[in-house]
Amino acid sequence: MTETDIRLPIVTALAEDLDTGFVALFDGYRNVVFSAALRLCGRWADAEDLTAEAFLRAYRALAGYEPQRIATLQPRPWLMTILANLWRNTARSAARHPPPAPLDDAPEAVDPGEPTERVAERSETGRELAALLGELPEEQRLAVVLRHVADLPIAEIASVLGAPEGTVKSHISRGLKRLRLLYPGRYDERS
Repeated sequence: MTETDIRLPIVTALAEDLDTGFVALFDGYRNVVFSAALRLCGRWADAEDLTAEAFLRAYRALAGYEPQRIATLQPRPWLMTILANLWRNTARSAARHPPPAPLDDAPEAVDPGEPTERVAERSETGRELAALLGELPEEQRLAVVLRHVADLPIAEIASVLGAPEGTVKSHISRGLKRLRLLYPGRYDERS
């Protein structure tokens, strides 16, 4: 299913009825927003908070939009822009305040139907990836996550970051190169 196949019914529903349309927006984009949030912040609970706040802000913004503006909305990059701004603001705020006491690696939420081996593998890989992404500079991390987790095209990432496409390509390339250096043997040369 393409982005257009997802987008058109959602913006139509949003223009007709905000509440009904918002449910469609949430259902259509919650996974990609959460995945991007998880890769940006590295913790399941923080990603849930960022995702919830991103959708809350999206709803509040949509409440003030005219139907004509909603009709031209590109939901995926728009939501990613909201998420990116929230993540940046959260990171800046956290830098100004002392961190809370550690929770001794509290377990993350798990689907009870998922096999134990798969949960362990996914959890370990997710922690590894989050730690590696955490080593990247902010713009590189954001560009890599938007490209390879959220699967946004370069033009949409440029829109989210407010940067030229060439700069976005550079951030992605440098971020991937740095990931390969941080974890040799794990990543092959395919981007």
